[in-house]
Amino acid sequence: MTDTRLDMESDNAAYRTLLESTQAIPWKIEWASMKFACIGPQIEALLGWAQNSWRTADDWATRIHPEDRERVVNFCMEQAKAGVDHEVDYRALTKNNGTVWIRYVVHVVRNAGGEVASLIGFMFDISERKIIEEKLLVLQQELEALSFRDSLTGVANRRRFGASLDQEWASALRSGLPLSLIMIDIDFFEQYTDQFGQMRGEETLKNIAQTFSLVVTRPRDLVARLGGEQFVMILPETDANAAQQVAQRCRNLIAQLEVRHEAAGSDGIVTVSMGIGTIKPDGQMIQTQFIEAVDRLLYRARENGHNRIEAGNF
Repeated sequence: MTDTRLDMESDNAAYRTLLESTQAIPWKIEWASMKFACIGPQIEALLGWAQNSWRTADDWATRIHPEDRERVVNFCMEQAKAGVDHEVDYRALTKNNGTVWIRYVVHVVRNAGGEVASLIGFMFDISERKIIEEKLLVLQQELEALSFRDSLTGVANRRRFGASLDQEWASALRSGLPLSLIMIDIDFFEQYTDQFGQMRGEETLKNIAQTFSLVVTRPRDLVARLGGEQFVMILPETDANAAQQVAQRCRNLIAQLEVRHEAAGSDGIVTVSMGIGTIKPDGQMIQTQFIEAVDRLLYRARENGHNRIEAGNF
């Protein structure tokens, strides 16, 4: 009997040494009293709070960051009452007013009658992992933003145009409000780059794109570069008259740039041709047909002498 007891004591000591040497912090709370039966000594090195200061579940709760506290406490209590093992991530407060990201893993222990007797589990420091996750999230957001942005001009690209038009078309279908599209072509731009070179041509494209951006001021308005010297504007909840005003303002602002261009028909400065289409989607015309119709208006503007606007209702 003595040998068995010594073996058990030796096993318990070894088990305790193992738990106290790991980075995972073990703990146990008695359910009836909500008091800590134990918590690993590593807690002091991690959070600064002495091991003997963890007396009740209230001590645990008050050391959770205020922005996380209600969510975490309510979740853990609900799961524990239901007898469900669970885990949750939260920011723990350190004694010197810092924070540490914790993963809190809980196993519910039941008595012979099936009632909750205690909660046991581990606390893991996951701060490094959270920092990496946040950096990856920022990187992902930056990559997503880049995937919707024209790399030369900084305005939206063709992909963003397609996604936005999908959204605004569906919105117009629901609301019955008009949707306008302006397609824009910089007149004689190929001749411009032939005369002044690629670098100056790119700089002019940037300036013109930023000028277009000054016109689209509402949150849902969009200006995008479709490629080359062609741009497009999406104007949600905009009727034909309002779209005409936007287009005319674009022409005026481009003229004010006074970018010199001596090619025939350019009036001595860089100008633009525009096609404007306005529609209240009703299922009779699909998006691609609408885009093609507005593109034909742009073609007509070029054919009729450039530096002009052609408009239509659909």
